[in-house]
Amino acid sequence: MGNPSKIIEGGIEYSIGRFNGIKMFYDFEKILIYLDFKGKLLFGPDFQIHKRDEPIILKLCNYMVQDIKSCQKHDIDPQKNILLSGPVGCGKTTLLKLVQFIVPHQRPFEIIPCRNIVFGFNNLGFKIIEDYEKGGNYCFDDLGLEPLGSHYGRDFNVMGEILISRYELFLTSKFKTHATTNLMSEELEERYGERVRSRMRKMFNLISFDLTSEDKRK
Repeated sequence: MGNPSKIIEGGIEYSIGRFNGIKMFYDFEKILIYLDFKGKLLFGPDFQIHKRDEPIILKLCNYMVQDIKSCQKHDIDPQKNILLSGPVGCGKTTLLKLVQFIVPHQRPFEIIPCRNIVFGFNNLGFKIIEDYEKGGNYCFDDLGLEPLGSHYGRDFNVMGEILISRYELFLTSKFKTHATTNLMSEELEERYGERVRSRMRKMFNLISFDLTSEDKRK
C-alpha cells in the first residue's frame, strides 16, 4: 500500500494529511488546497472553493474518508449514502465529482443524470432498471427533475423503482447509491410517494446547501 496522505498531480506532490504507517490523519486545510488545484484542473481556471461552501465540503470529506468521530459530530451515518440537496447551480455535482479524488484507493462512483436513465428506459425498457439492481456504485444526478418514463405507451416512475431496488442493495451489500437534488423533502415525497421516501430516509444522509446559495454557473 502506498502513502494515502500523498497525491501526485502533474508532477506535484500534494499532502492531504499524515500517515503513520497504520492510520491516516486527514488535514482539512490541506485537503482544500488540493481540491482547489484539482478543481481547476477538471473544471477550468475559474473554479474556486467558496468559503461559504466549506462546511458542506467538510461533511463530504469526513464521509469520504470515513472519519467516524467527525461524521457523528455532524450527524452523518458513515454506513448510509449521501443525498446532496441545494438550489440550481450551487455546485452539488461538481463537489461530488471532486471529493472522490481524496480517496483514490476507494472504488469511485459513476455520476449519471437521472434524465439519461429515463431516456434509456424509454428506448430499452425494463432492462435499464434491471441493470441498476445488479450493483455498481452510482450517484443519481438531479433526482426528481427527470420526466416520467414511457415504454410501449405505459408511463412509469423509473427512478422511483430504481431507488427501491437500490434500497434492497443498501441492506444487503456495500454498493453505494448517492444522489443530488434541487427538491425539498416534501417535493421528493410528492414525486415518488411515501413508500420511496421512507426508504430514502433510511438509505441517505441529507446534506443541504443553504437555499440562498448563489448560482455559480452565472
